[in-house]
Amino acid sequence: MKKAMKLQSHDLLVGADRAPARAMLKAVGFTDDDLSKPLVGVANTWIEVMPCNFHLRRLSERVKAGIRAAGGTPIEYNTIAVSDGISMGTEGMKASLISREVIADSIELVARGHLFDAVVALSGCDKTIPGTVMALARLNLPSLMLYGGSIMPGQFQGHDVTIQDVFEAVGKHASGKMTDAELKDLEDHACPGPGACGGQFTANTMAIAFEFLGMSPMGRNGVPAMDGRKDDVAFECGKMVMELVKQNLRPRQIITRKSLENAIAAVATTGGSTNAVLHLLAIARESGIKLSIDDFDKINRKVPLLADLKPGGRFAAADLYAAGGTTLVAKRLLEAGLLHGNQPTVTGRTIGEEAANAHETPGQQVLRPLASPIKPTGGLVILKGNLAPEGCVVKVAGHSMTKFQGRAKVYEREEDAFVAVKAGQIKPGDVVVIRYEGPSGGPGMREMLGVTAAIVGAGLGDSVALLTDGRFSGATHGLMAGHVAPEAVKGGPIAAVKSGDTITFDIPKRRLDVALSQREIAARLKKVKPPVPRYTSGVMGKYARHVSSASEGAITS
Repeated sequence: MKKAMKLQSHDLLVGADRAPARAMLKAVGFTDDDLSKPLVGVANTWIEVMPCNFHLRRLSERVKAGIRAAGGTPIEYNTIAVSDGISMGTEGMKASLISREVIADSIELVARGHLFDAVVALSGCDKTIPGTVMALARLNLPSLMLYGGSIMPGQFQGHDVTIQDVFEAVGKHASGKMTDAELKDLEDHACPGPGACGGQFTANTMAIAFEFLGMSPMGRNGVPAMDGRKDDVAFECGKMVMELVKQNLRPRQIITRKSLENAIAAVATTGGSTNAVLHLLAIARESGIKLSIDDFDKINRKVPLLADLKPGGRFAAADLYAAGGTTLVAKRLLEAGLLHGNQPTVTGRTIGEEAANAHETPGQQVLRPLASPIKPTGGLVILKGNLAPEGCVVKVAGHSMTKFQGRAKVYEREEDAFVAVKAGQIKPGDVVVIRYEGPSGGPGMREMLGVTAAIVGAGLGDSVALLTDGRFSGATHGLMAGHVAPEAVKGGPIAAVKSGDTITFDIPKRRLDVALSQREIAARLKKVKPPVPRYTSGVMGKYARHVSSASEGAITS
């Protein structure tokens, strides 16, 4: 018989010495009965600034009701969130990746400070999702993460659209292919209500990854934000965490090398975001598990691309849910022998047992059969070479280019590259190089969706490549290499590139190279004078001083 979990909240609340603590908790409405039960933190990333997390107050009430129904005492607390979609292309975007660390730190601190016995984390926008799971891995308390769900597609000129279409429309508008009125009409209808960005962008990528990791209940993250069933899911998650307390099942028992491989396979087969590399490396580090950037490529070579999802495909996240959801994805991978089916999950069942419950909607076209994949290998590849000795990440889902050679056009900031695209200065055959946007150099490793979408919108998506020590939105598609490491500010070879240099992408050989000798690169690097740091104090300065390489997950712990 499993030994019952010792409640650490008793150290906070039990005995005459703890009367002051009980008195303060009674001041906000808790009773003696409440304080005799397990204390369950409900870590909410609700914020009013974005649709992704806007509805999480509603879901938190249902989670708390589920906890109470199962014999626990919920205590809700909040943390921050930064919207990538809103801050994209501005100085504010530098805060996005940094927010992941602040989210993880704040969830951890509140739970440790008040000796919670368990935690349910609610997430929405991109960085809130890995930030919550990083905290849960650190705390190692019975816990789970519930994703708030995807936004529904918007409607524009008779077809479904997402925020990706708005970003690309900026490029179309700048090149005269879209009128002011059309852009305004698209802007008004692309985002019809609460929920995270609707394609297989970073939010939905990580939501799926963490179901396959086992830290979110299989099939529940995929329920769209405004689907009435989401409230039932939230209630169920409240009850579920209490079962985790009873079973004393903790994240370090769920997050293993094999479950991380399951998560990577899920990203590969769904054509997920390049940001998954950063976030899963970070989760591995927080969990004390050895995982390298090369492991992503090894798994990608074995896993077929099955999901026809935006940005490179036809369908939105809500369509995948309607087709059979992540459980169906798990079934496909299990049947292919590409899933470690014996790994535990927060439901109390293994991921293989969850996959056995899959139901496929007849006639669905979102997820291909194993016999007819979109591509025989997955959506992400890792390139190395003399431009990226520590590696970089390329998303190959949604385009067919395997080789590209062109002349470099070098920019020291994202804004300068964006101006160049809008002004028509980028031509077919160019390789846009954006540097000093890495984890430390930015700081904050901005996403380049504004630039990449403008390139696609200008009709250059198949004739221009881009590389950066920054990163990309999950909505980015085309031949784009991100996370180039070492970054420029750390003396990476990207700092040596000059406009006019010849750069070669070779996907089959997994190479990214500039036509320079190692001697020439070294000589140029000696002459490089990095820009003066934009931030030397505050959260930005602190992050720049402590953050690791992108090849290690850009973490600060």
